[in-house]
Amino acid sequence: MKDLRVAWLLPTAWFYWQPLMSEFTKLFPHTRVFTALFPGFSNGLENSIAIEVIGQPKKLEFKPESTSYSSHFTYLSPRITIELLRFRPQIIFTSSFGVWSVLALLFKPLGRWKVIIAYEGSSPTVDYRNSPLRLAIRRAMVRMSDACISNSQAGKNYLIECLKAKPNGVFARPYEVPDISSWSQSAIANKSEIDNFEGTTFLFVGKITPRKGLHILLEACVLLRQKGFDDYTVLIIGDGEQRAELEDFCREHSLGDRVCWLGKINYDRLGKYFEAADVFVSPTLEDTWGMVILEAMLWGKPILCSTAAGASELVSDGDNGYCFAPDNPQLLAEYAIDYINHSEISMAMGQRSRQLIAKHSPEKAAAFLAEIVAFVSH
Repeated sequence: MKDLRVAWLLPTAWFYWQPLMSEFTKLFPHTRVFTALFPGFSNGLENSIAIEVIGQPKKLEFKPESTSYSSHFTYLSPRITIELLRFRPQIIFTSSFGVWSVLALLFKPLGRWKVIIAYEGSSPTVDYRNSPLRLAIRRAMVRMSDACISNSQAGKNYLIECLKAKPNGVFARPYEVPDISSWSQSAIANKSEIDNFEGTTFLFVGKITPRKGLHILLEACVLLRQKGFDDYTVLIIGDGEQRAELEDFCREHSLGDRVCWLGKINYDRLGKYFEAADVFVSPTLEDTWGMVILEAMLWGKPILCSTAAGASELVSDGDNGYCFAPDNPQLLAEYAIDYINHSEISMAMGQRSRQLIAKHSPEKAAAFLAEIVAFVSH
């Protein structure tokens, strides 16, 4: 098993993939990650993964992102076929149902490799349940594959119920998981940024677009002000097309003294902000997974999470946080009041978050994937 050549086809080998890839490579030293976009190595993982960049991705957008994912086609270089035939992997993990997955499956008889489709998670836009053509193509791809994996039970259910995958060949467990060492040397240039936060600190991290639902959190802040609650701070990390609009909203509703816009922060500097926060909030309207939720759990934070995030499956109401419907700022405000009034709740739930995420470390995720390799190898 250790001598197997394994290829990972990841259109983007983003930072959060790298702890898993590093641990997986320890189990399978002859692993190579093929990607079209590589941002560089995470802290401490330099050169721990064999990375090969193939071409450049080109995104053709048919419908821009709004309250849901954009409708688009991503062009990836067909040269991946030549590189795979040259590498001669026995096992290929491939991300979702894109171009590289199609090519890996089409050349499967020639390359004599096994193909495992990794479907991040289920959400209305990316599932294409109302597109007969896309569903037909995906069903054919699932039939040609040797196994499928997903981070979430919702993703597993989609693969089985909608794409008709054989239940014994579909596996669900979080594999896109963070590692705290990614931020072990994290620092904030201006320490005064974290010294002046007042009251309970709520943290949002993400693109500032309608899909991420930040407006829901700010509407909840308006409700808090109406109820007389001002002893809190909302930290907003990120940037995007909706920022100016939401800053205007804050001015109109006199939230300027409660909301702190920090802008875009480099990934390796995020740790101190997670550390400084009391509660993490993900009000997204649609997310197939939501890695940032797991990152907040890793830092021992209670989670206020929209049910539209795939990672909401890791949030147990009243245990390590609360879930709310994304169209319900009233309920979000009520949960926020609990944290404002009872700081001990934050501490207890945060500790529970840390305990729960410990079950999903990169080492354990790599061991799970090794089980899938063993399954398709027999």
